Amino acid sequence: MSIAATQIALAAAQMDPRLFDLDFQLVHDAVLMIIAVFALFLIASHLLFNPVRNMMQGRQDRIKNELESAAADMEEARALKEEYETKLKEIDKEAEMILGEARKKALASENKIVADAKEEAARIIERAGVEAELEKSKAVDEVKREMVVLASMIAGKVVNSAIDTTVQDSLIEETLKEIGEGTWLS
Repeated sequence: MSIAATQIALAAAQMDPRLFDLDFQLVHDAVLMIIAVFALFLIASHLLFNPVRNMMQGRQDRIKNELESAAADMEEARALKEEYETKLKEIDKEAEMILGEARKKALASENKIVADAKEEAARIIERAGVEAELEKSKAVDEVKREMVVLASMIAGKVVNSAIDTTVQDSLIEETLKEIGEGTWLS
């Protein structure tokens, strides 16, 4: 029984509960697994993580550049907007100035046209007055000529009827006084 007793003692010793049930094989397997995991981590880090990190860093840089570019574009757009608004205000002022000048020119032109028309009307009225005076004087001269002709005819008839010369002279003198001396002078 000694063999059997030793075997039972060994089995009982093996059955003794140990703390964590650690044996050399388990520690050896754990160390190998840690080394394998670390090696896998290094390989994965080199093959997977670094390219992913590089890709993420590139993406981050690209996004940063795009944000900076967008901010610069926004600032440029804001500056262009202000410039265009300033130009629009200047154009409005310039248009108002041009319209004001056009109004002034139109008013000056209107005043000139009215003044020219008044001058022309005054000249026409003056010319009409002069022509009326001329026509009046022509009419007066015509009347005087007719009177002279009539007086001559009367004088001729009187002379024919044998009036003496003293009567003739008195008739001519009376006629001349009626006509007026100004007619003979003009």
